[in-house]
Amino acid sequence: MTQFVRYWLPALVCLAGVAAMILGPVESRTEGGAAIVGAGLAIYLINVLFRIGATGDLERGDEQDARDYYLQHGFWPDERPPAEPPQ
Repeated sequence: MTQFVRYWLPALVCLAGVAAMILGPVESRTEGGAAIVGAGLAIYLINVLFRIGATGDLERGDEQDARDYYLQHGFWPDERPPAEPPQ
């Protein structure tokens, strides 16, 4: 279902817009078809923006996990543990 909403629905709407441009009444086929194609592109771009926003949430969660690790261990997860001083 996700693939349908992300890719197939916008493609079908754009295809319907092209069909309206070809088969519509002569007086309004260009404007009406362009509006339908624009709606299909808007659906696609809303999906892209939603995915960009969702990845930001994941990155914030990863950053918080790294901070929790630092508080617990005293060094960041991608660093080597500090060497213990000789006694």
